Amino acid sequence: MDDKRNWITAILLSAAILLGWNFVAQKFFPTPKKPDVTTTVAGTSGSAAPGAMPPAPNQQGTAAAPAAPAAPTVQPVETALAASARIPIQTPTIQGSINLVGARIDDITLSKYRQTIKKDSPPVRLFAPAGTKSAYLASVGWSAQQGIAVPGDNTLWTASGTSLTPATPVTLSWSNATGQTFRIEYSIDDKYLITAKQTVANQSAAPVAVGSYALIDRLGKPTHPEDHDSVTIHVGPTGFVDGKSNFEWDYDDLEKKDDKTAKFASAGWLGFSDKYWLAAVIPATGEKVSAEMSAMNGDVFRTMFARANQQIAPNTQVTRTSRIFAGAKEVSILSAYQDKDGIPRLSNAIDWGWFEFFAVPIFKLLDWLFKQVGNFGVAIMLLTLIIRLLMFPIAQRQFHSMAQMRLVQPKMKALQERYKDDKPRQQQELMKLYKDEKINPLAGCLPILIQIPIFYALYKVLMLTIEMRHQPFALWIKDLSAPDPAHFLNLFGYLDFTPPSLLALGPLALILGITMFLQFRLNPQATDPVQQQVFKIMPWMFMFIMAPFAAGLLLYWITNNCLSIAQQQFMYRKFPQLKAAPAK
Repeated sequence: MDDKRNWITAILLSAAILLGWNFVAQKFFPTPKKPDVTTTVAGTSGSAAPGAMPPAPNQQGTAAAPAAPAAPTVQPVETALAASARIPIQTPTIQGSINLVGARIDDITLSKYRQTIKKDSPPVRLFAPAGTKSAYLASVGWSAQQGIAVPGDNTLWTASGTSLTPATPVTLSWSNATGQTFRIEYSIDDKYLITAKQTVANQSAAPVAVGSYALIDRLGKPTHPEDHDSVTIHVGPTGFVDGKSNFEWDYDDLEKKDDKTAKFASAGWLGFSDKYWLAAVIPATGEKVSAEMSAMNGDVFRTMFARANQQIAPNTQVTRTSRIFAGAKEVSILSAYQDKDGIPRLSNAIDWGWFEFFAVPIFKLLDWLFKQVGNFGVAIMLLTLIIRLLMFPIAQRQFHSMAQMRLVQPKMKALQERYKDDKPRQQQELMKLYKDEKINPLAGCLPILIQIPIFYALYKVLMLTIEMRHQPFALWIKDLSAPDPAHFLNLFGYLDFTPPSLLALGPLALILGITMFLQFRLNPQATDPVQQQVFKIMPWMFMFIMAPFAAGLLLYWITNNCLSIAQQQFMYRKFPQLKAAPAK
């Protein structure tokens, strides 16, 4: 009867963990829905496209409400690009163009990255023009005192060059009727940073007050599952504002706010962060600006910084420098911009979380190993081996504790039999036995506790760093940052349906369950009957829990289990009396 009760208790506990974990994993450990797709950034929204983006800030530097668009027509990106004069952008990492109407940077594709793992897949599109399905763009401009016309969204600029490359900057110019000439000198490096020198030349007889700004406008929220905001992965408005990295606001927060705007007294940079991509506007280093994130009419979201109006004397000019980052969140590039170009905490565009101090070294070691061996899966296995070697003294302490528990197990069973009707006395005698034999029953938990931050840090590295995106291992594993694409339930893809995450069991998860089962068999048996039943069920329970996780995490855990088995087998062969002790 007691044995049946123990089994029922163990099964109910395991079922509660299994079902509860599915909810926890969706909230705290989101995983991609498909193993081979990363959708283009621009063009994923299902919202209707407006005829134009909201107008630029008015003279006071705040966003003016846009007029309601009349029955807008959604255009393909190619049609919108062909509808206006443009200056091409050509670098080793990005391709695109500047729209001469409004001087907008609204056409950026990332040459190094493809939308899917297929070799003929098109490049990822970051920016798209207004009027398309999901417009996404950057622009710079000016505000001014009453009576002074400034260039706007429909201004046609004159260009001094034919293309923007790292070797050839381009200057756009426009003059109003009151004697002011506005110029934007665009330059670009060979990565993802565009510099815009905004100059106002006052050729009139009176001083004028002019300010400037830079902004990012985005239509709609990301709809791809991997770009959903969660507790562990921030997607949405972000930046280094008011002296700290800000992950507090998402799209829904801005829409729910009464004035739909979050204001900041200072900004080092701000923009929109996706899982792998970033678009941000950046003032000059140390420059005093105000900033805001806002939800505009028409499902448009905006991040911008603005400078206060400044007096410009007759026959003088003022130049202010704004920068625009539009590209992939590559760790080395973000760090270089942070260290060499003085962009504060740009590396925090990657939301490393609480274990940043741990995740960043793991990423750097894993990235270095990958560059040495050329296979990301092999790099994960080598990383696991290095971690096991570093933890060897702790593991030995754990094994020693396990061996001690094994040696005293006959005494523990005798105490349990002697005091089976007096549970408090039984626990008291067991604690006395631990003390007399110098055993710490919790010592075996230490390696497991250490594995938690390692696992979480590796989860962050696999899920957030673009360097790990679309990296294959072997055979059917084509993307280690995505779940195992092979599922038993749909006969490895022969049946046309995707199993729910709780039943998405694949070969990697099965191997994980088997290796965990073999590892548990080498451990000393728990004295509590309920614990014995739980430990019997746990490997197979974890098999289902871990199935939806990135394949790289399963590979790490499998390798760790195999190394643990090998280490324990070695110790048992070295000290055979430890294994034989419980039989005496």
